[in-house]
Amino acid sequence: MKNISILGIFVADLVFFGETIPITGETIIGEKFDIGAGGKGSNQAVAAAKAGAKTFFISRIGDDQFGTMAKKIYDEVGVDYSKVLISKEHSTGAAGILVNNKGQNAINVVPGAAAALTADDIDAASNVIIESSIFLTQLEAPKDVVYYALKIAKENNVATILNPAPASKIDENILTLIDYFTPNEIEASFYVNHKVENEEDAKKASKKLLQMGINNVIITLGDKGAYFANNEESFHINALNLEGKVVDTTGAGDAFNGGLAVALTEGKNIKDSITFANVTAGLSTTKIGTAKSMPLRSEIDNLL
Repeated sequence: MKNISILGIFVADLVFFGETIPITGETIIGEKFDIGAGGKGSNQAVAAAKAGAKTFFISRIGDDQFGTMAKKIYDEVGVDYSKVLISKEHSTGAAGILVNNKGQNAINVVPGAAAALTADDIDAASNVIIESSIFLTQLEAPKDVVYYALKIAKENNVATILNPAPASKIDENILTLIDYFTPNEIEASFYVNHKVENEEDAKKASKKLLQMGINNVIITLGDKGAYFANNEESFHINALNLEGKVVDTTGAGDAFNGGLAVALTEGKNIKDSITFANVTAGLSTTKIGTAKSMPLRSEIDNLL
């Protein structure tokens, strides 16, 4: 079994570029505007497919212009969307993304049709989950649906990755269903109640997360790389050196998770898998956009 199945949402990314990100009550004149394909699960599916894996995406989209955009990009990169349901009642989701001249961003996501996902939808897609090597999901879809899908994966010995974004409370009984927990600094801070800004902070946070019952913790630290820990070992891996080349960090975490899923599916060890994921994420920051910034396998291999 070499497939990857991913549960999540698709949204149309409406991206506004400017010198700064406005604070509350502030209006600024922007520099440019872009529309592209987004949503964490969708981005991760595109990243995994472009990195070489047979990838199934599970979601809902609307019968509208943004839904057509989703299907077009899946056709282009080879994501199997046979388990993406088309809703007549709900529109496709959208995300407003503000990007400053350092490539930093702030995002407001409206899930749209994907917010109507149900356990019945997961049952209808259970065959692709069960036949996968890796099941990857996040917290943008309805939480009860995410939990139900994780349970199906775990019961069928499918390795699971939970990218806990956006960060929100997770039921304790769900933590044992997670093989790989992949928060960024902000998300890790939420779960451990202290700031996570560097390797030492990540080390402390990982210990707390492991004590909660999670098997493997990978905290991504942006340009500081990633920190891994389980009950046997722990280590830090540096990010790519991309000084002067970063133009947009939106979707870098999704690139990391998609790349991680691919590497694990291919049987790489955890260090090599995180290195592969770091390269995938780093390359994605050198292009504007989210889904369209995900690197090809040839680009990744050139830097490994």
